[in-house]
Amino acid sequence: MPLIVAEALEKTYAEGATPVAALRGVSLALEPGDFVALTGPSGCGKSTLLHLCGAMDRPSAGRLTIEGRDVGGLNDDALTTLRRDRIGFVFQFFNLLPTLTIGDNIALPCLLAGLPAKTAESRAADLAARVGIAHRLSHYPQQVSGGEAQRAAIARALVHQPALLIADEPTGNLDSANGATVLALLAELNRDLGVTMLLATHAAEVAAAAGRTLRMRDGRLDAA
Repeated sequence: MPLIVAEALEKTYAEGATPVAALRGVSLALEPGDFVALTGPSGCGKSTLLHLCGAMDRPSAGRLTIEGRDVGGLNDDALTTLRRDRIGFVFQFFNLLPTLTIGDNIALPCLLAGLPAKTAESRAADLAARVGIAHRLSHYPQQVSGGEAQRAAIARALVHQPALLIADEPTGNLDSANGATVLALLAELNRDLGVTMLLATHAAEVAAAAGRTLRMRDGRLDAA
């Protein structure tokens, strides 16, 4: 069964006097273990599609299912549970909590899901070692480099063992060397852990790391 199925998705924002159509009839399917990159210029709808596929928003029209569940029919509590249990998120600016150590930042999703503290700590340590920052667990976000912060964000996104990882410009705030390291790490984790990844990027070299690339333009997927 596909992990995600989108059928003729529409998303219109009604703010202001003129409604803005961000998505116009987008259809796609993601299978378990896929690594898909969304490309296209700013304003083409990439982030909107990520938000829908990450259960952060509902479509205005069309149908989106995640693991067979119709996102449009879920209430706010059910959407929160779906995000907490089945989806991980990585963003351009890391979004680590500055008052928590790197280890506590990574463990947080497990604690929010109700797992025992020792389990959360063990998983955080294992993933930190996997992404190469085991020596930074007791440091705070302001004490680590940008590349280390993004690796911590990736570990945090995967610590609760989600089915789907949503990554919005994950290398956009990194230099080329750290960006390449993060891309190689994402590809490795996709291959070894089998987590499905949907990534948005402006950069061709970032999209090249994915197994499949979908180009967006004016709220639609290009036919190619």
